[in-house]
Amino acid sequence: MISAKCLKNAIISGSNNICLKKSAIDDLNIFPVPDGDTGTNMSMTISAAANMLETFEADDVATVAKRVASAMLRGARGNSGVILSLIFRGFSIGLQGKEEADGKDLTEALGKGVEAAYKAVMKPTEGTILTVARMAYEAGNELAAIQNDPVIVWEAVVKAANEALALTPEMLPVLKKANVVDAGGKGLCTIFEGMLSVFKDGEIIEFNDSASNTSDENVDYFRAAAAEFDDDIRFTYCTEFIVGRDPDIHTDTQELRGFLQTIGDCVVVVDDEEIIKVHVHTENPGNALQAGLEYGSLLTVKVENMKEQHKKAQEAEEQAKQKAEEERNNELVVAEPVEEIGFVAVAAGEGLVELFKDCGCANVVSGGQSMNPSTEDIFKAVMATPAKRVVVLPNNKNIIMAAEQAVPLAEDREVIVIPTKTIPQGISALLAYDPDCENAEEAIEVVSRSYSDVQTGLVTFAARDSDFGVGLHKIKENEIIALENGKLTITEKDIVKAAVKVTKKLVSKETSFITVISGEGVTEEQSNEVVEILTAKYGDNIDISYVNGGQPVYYFIISVE
Repeated sequence: MISAKCLKNAIISGSNNICLKKSAIDDLNIFPVPDGDTGTNMSMTISAAANMLETFEADDVATVAKRVASAMLRGARGNSGVILSLIFRGFSIGLQGKEEADGKDLTEALGKGVEAAYKAVMKPTEGTILTVARMAYEAGNELAAIQNDPVIVWEAVVKAANEALALTPEMLPVLKKANVVDAGGKGLCTIFEGMLSVFKDGEIIEFNDSASNTSDENVDYFRAAAAEFDDDIRFTYCTEFIVGRDPDIHTDTQELRGFLQTIGDCVVVVDDEEIIKVHVHTENPGNALQAGLEYGSLLTVKVENMKEQHKKAQEAEEQAKQKAEEERNNELVVAEPVEEIGFVAVAAGEGLVELFKDCGCANVVSGGQSMNPSTEDIFKAVMATPAKRVVVLPNNKNIIMAAEQAVPLAEDREVIVIPTKTIPQGISALLAYDPDCENAEEAIEVVSRSYSDVQTGLVTFAARDSDFGVGLHKIKENEIIALENGKLTITEKDIVKAAVKVTKKLVSKETSFITVISGEGVTEEQSNEVVEILTAKYGDNIDISYVNGGQPVYYFIISVE
């Protein structure tokens, strides 16, 4: 049977496992646009639960599952994170009232999570995390009917999940073309495998950023010995190097140790038959290295300025204190719902935040592409909005599901999520609101219909090599790319040319307005050049305006209406 402590440790182990492997999972993303990558979003989502569990004790699996579901729901980021939170919400429902869990309990709980995840996605796509979760449940459920041992059942779940993952390229041609498996499915398998480590062997997979693959006892000793001196900054340079020994030159390292003590302090010299590893604080790292060369060839060298490191550490500590203070100040603020309608939007960039506020938005959640806010972030903004009905504008397709999860959390006000996928759609929706309309439902209905005709052009850079896109050459990392309503259609070497090209593709005979929104790092000259070119071409018939949005990721956002 799975106890409360066992389930707690399994969740922590699953979280640690995906944190270890999140970069590899991120790399499975095939679309080259910078985004809130799958591995990162899933790891942040389950980490919200793991962090809570570190100091949480319970006597039954029902309580553990309930707390995990709540933490993951509030910490959910991106679509993959939301789906993951829904899968684990099934554990909360399926394990309700249970002190321990057997194999059948685990698979029934997983089944409820799979059902909730499928229902939450408007158009479920097979070959994704949904398929992996469903096939894992089906295999586990079939086995649990004849073998109720939770360890054996969960082994079947993990095996089936990995088999389903291997099938995802056959279900989604775009995965097969890129020769990768689904990133969300891989993340789920990674979490399930981390849980199995506890269920089967009682071992929590540890997460340590500085973990090393070496098992050399001398190296471990070296680390421990050198660490004792790390706070001593009488000399500037912390110098570490490894020498591949040449037995024909020198055999006794005492002479090397003695020399290093004359040019510095904190000397540690560890050697065996093949290598000599050295740690010394000195003002002359070159002299230390030259001495090492008398014993053989240098294999690795690391020289760090400790005074600069200390300065940065102090700055980091101060920033951490400021962040902690901000978090204390950001505790849930509940505004009394006195107004009929209020708006919350998601945006990044000082100019865009001000624009949304100027258009009547009560609160703006910091976030967007590559910075997906959590459900908790959106919920806090909703509760700080003094309205009976709060309209949320996600302005990014990967934030919509997280916003929708905030709906049931707000018990004293109605939350309406209008699924805007871009900043121009959000602005258009906000501008369509008529505050003088006496019928709140009618006013919101107008807003919900207003944004669909807005065309959006985006100019950014390729986050990875890719051959994504019909008719495009192979895209190289950092190449300038442009998207036409989410479709990658242009590659360029110049952001101004890319902005003009994508605008031309969006303009039609019906176009009345073009808005150019410049981003972080774009110069005034570049912005002016885009506006001047578009004005010369369309200015006689189309109203062209400019906003310094200051948004990250996108050099230009083009709105065409």
